[in-house]
Amino acid sequence: MEKHCTDSQVKGVSTGTTILAAIFDGGVVIGSDSRASIGGEYVSSKTINKVIQVHDQIFCCMAGSLADAQFVTKAAKSHLAFHSVQMENPPLVIAAASVLKELCYKNKEELQAGFLTAGWDRKKGPQVYVVSLGGMLVSQPVTIGGSGSTYIYGYVDAKYKPNMSREECLQFATNALALAMGRDNVSGGVAHLVVIQETGVEHVVVPGDKLPKFHDE
Repeated sequence: MEKHCTDSQVKGVSTGTTILAAIFDGGVVIGSDSRASIGGEYVSSKTINKVIQVHDQIFCCMAGSLADAQFVTKAAKSHLAFHSVQMENPPLVIAAASVLKELCYKNKEELQAGFLTAGWDRKKGPQVYVVSLGGMLVSQPVTIGGSGSTYIYGYVDAKYKPNMSREECLQFATNALALAMGRDNVSGGVAHLVVIQETGVEHVVVPGDKLPKFHDE
C-alpha cells in the first residue's frame, strides 16, 4: 500500500502490498499484509489494516494509493448504507463490487487504487470480485493482488482447490501471505484475515513472528 508521493519523476503507481481472497465451502477468506510504503521504498507504517468492512458481510482489500483507496471505500460505505435502507435488505456482494467499480471507472484519470471484494449473501453465497485499476470488474474463486502477489502465483495455482474447509482455506491464505511477505520488501507486518460465512464474520490477526516460515530469513 502506497501513500501519495509528489516527486514528478515517479511514474505509474506502486501497489506496495499483498492482498488475497479465496472461496471455501460455505464462505470466503479475505486478507492482506499491514505495511504501507512511500514510493515503494520508505516504509511509513507497519500497522495499516487494508481489509475494510463496507457492509455487515462484505469486505474489501485495497491496493495502490492509500489516500485514493480510503476515499473510495468511504464513498462505497455510504452508497451501500443508503442502498440497504432503500431495499430494506442487505446489499448483494455484486452490488458492493459494482459500486467500487463505478467509483474507480468514473475517476480513473485521478485515482490509483484497486480492490478485492469478498462477502456472503443469500442469493449467491460466498463470492470474490476483482476491481482493477481503471474499473474492470471480474468474478473469481481465488485471486491475489499487489506487488507481493508476483511471488506467490505458483503457490496459489498449486495449492488452491475448490470446496476447501474453513481451516484449510485459512491456512492456505496465511501461507500465501507469509510467502509474499518474506520475499517482497514492501509487504510485511502482520497478516490481517477475515472469514465471512452465513453465520457471521471472524477477524484473525497473525503477528509477523507467528507466520509460518518456508525459508531461512
